Order: sequence, then C-alpha cells, then structure tokens
Amino acid sequence: MPVPSQSSLFFYDINTVLEDTRNEVTLGLQRPQKMISPKFFYDEMGSELFMEITRQPEYYLTRTEISLLREYADEMADLMGENCLLIEYGSGSSEKIRILLESLRPRAYAPLDISKEYLGAAAGALASEFPWLEVHATCLDFTEDFELPFTMDARRVAFFPGSSIGNFGRIEARAFLGRARRLVGDEGGMLVGVDLKKDIAVLNAAYNDSNGITEKFNLHVLTHLNEKFDADFDLKNFVHSAVYEPEKGCVAMYLTSLQEQKVQIADTSISFKAGEKIHTENSHKYTKEEFLYMALDAGFTQYHFWTDNNNRFGIFYLT
Repeated sequence: MPVPSQSSLFFYDINTVLEDTRNEVTLGLQRPQKMISPKFFYDEMGSELFMEITRQPEYYLTRTEISLLREYADEMADLMGENCLLIEYGSGSSEKIRILLESLRPRAYAPLDISKEYLGAAAGALASEFPWLEVHATCLDFTEDFELPFTMDARRVAFFPGSSIGNFGRIEARAFLGRARRLVGDEGGMLVGVDLKKDIAVLNAAYNDSNGITEKFNLHVLTHLNEKFDADFDLKNFVHSAVYEPEKGCVAMYLTSLQEQKVQIADTSISFKAGEKIHTENSHKYTKEEFLYMALDAGFTQYHFWTDNNNRFGIFYLT
C-alpha cells in the first residue's frame, strides 16, 4: 500500500528482499571474474557521493546533459506532451527533471530508485517545490522486470538521464530498452541520455577525477555491503581503477585486492588473491548510429536527437 506523506506525495517500497540481494552479491564474488552490481553503490551516502562526482571539473557528462535539457526543454516537452505519467529510472536527487517540469506539466511524476532514504527525501523536496504535481515515489530495482504499484489512465513517458543506460552491457541494454518500450506502450515514449564515444583521454579523466571522489564512490560499495550484509571488507586492502577499454567500447571500473585475503559476507567466505579485481561498473559509450540500432531492435520506431557542439553527449526521444 502507498504511504501518503502529504497530499501530493505517495511512497511505495517494493524492493527485493534482503536474502535475494545477499545471494546476488555472494554469487557475483564467486565468479572467475569477481563482480558487484553497480546498483549496490546507491545507499544514501553512495547517492551523495555520486552527486559530488557530477560536480567535478573532469566529469563533463552532467554539465553537458543539463545544458542540453535547458536549451531544448520546450522542444522536448512538446514531443512528450502534457498530462503524461512521467516515469524516471534511477531518479536520485531528481535534479534534471526539474528543468522539464514547468514546460511539460505532467499529470504525475513517478521517480524510481533503489535507495529508499535518498528517494524519500528527494521526492518529498520535489513535492514541496511543485505543489501542483502528484508524485508517486517507488523504491525498487528497476534493472529487473517490474510493474508500477499504482494505476493511472495517462500516456506514459519514461526518462532515463545521466547516461546510466551505459551501466548495462550491450545485450542487457537492449533488454532494458525492450522492457521500457513495453512499460510505456504503443502511445508512450522515452527520453534517454547517452554518453557518446570520444577522445580516450577525456573518458579516462572523467572516471579518475583529481579530487578522488570517484575513488571514494567506488570503495564505498564495500562499506555498503559491510552495513547491509554484515560483511567485513577492509577498504584499506583495495584500490580503485577505471580505464576505457576500446574493444568493449566502455569505461570499466574495478577494485583491486592489494593482498591475499578472505572476506566474510554473512555465512559465506570469499577468497582474494593479491592483484585480483572486482568489476564494479561498466560505462558503455555509443555512437549515435549504434544506439539507434539498439533502440530500433528493442521496438522503438521513431526518434529525435539532440547533442552539444562537441558531440560529447546525446539525448534521444524514442517513440
């Protein structure tokens, strides 16, 4: 049942049960290439650290996307149409949606995020700032199949900013777009931010900022696992790295074990060799043509596209 905290805000918590997510973590760390899903970055502190990353001078993505949203907000709103149900994947602080709200005037806004506390605070702030807007905040894992926990007779438009589509592998990204296509239906649409392929030095700098915020963000995933699953990772025994891998078309982020060690997660023991890596995130980059091919394969048939003068970042509206 929704929890109404004020007249325009409803909160739903349909996140996966703890046991399922613990098993996901332990199975990932028992693979030949150890991995942790990037969704585990995002507790309240992880979300705050990511917001700090977006303010770093090397991290061009957020500045460029916000500039595009501001420049083309009216045009985007005209395409999306008033009185829609606006669904934002990975809403975080809901910073970018604010740029569109006054032009778009949706019937309702449904932010989706995995961090319950951060989502609640951000949705509450947004509902206060826009008292005319009905907000349906939903805590869930949007990387899996889901149904919205409420019904509304309105055309659906999905919003997925920040190039987070790049966190999926290419096969997973195609599957995600297919699920989004089914969620919005034949009459709906999707506005999605995509980081474009560019100079490798620019990419590597963006994920290795000089202030070390991305390093803190990457290591924080271990703190989150310690708190959530009673694990005993020692952060001093791991080091951050991120590098663009041209053959995969993505920046891959890792945590490398500095020594041979064992880590306990509840009743499971995980062994590490010195130099062994945990893969924590991919950030795939696309050409315009690569992304459109994937979107068409997922069931979208028409598009509009906006980019900056340097062709660093693109925003697609898919229908």
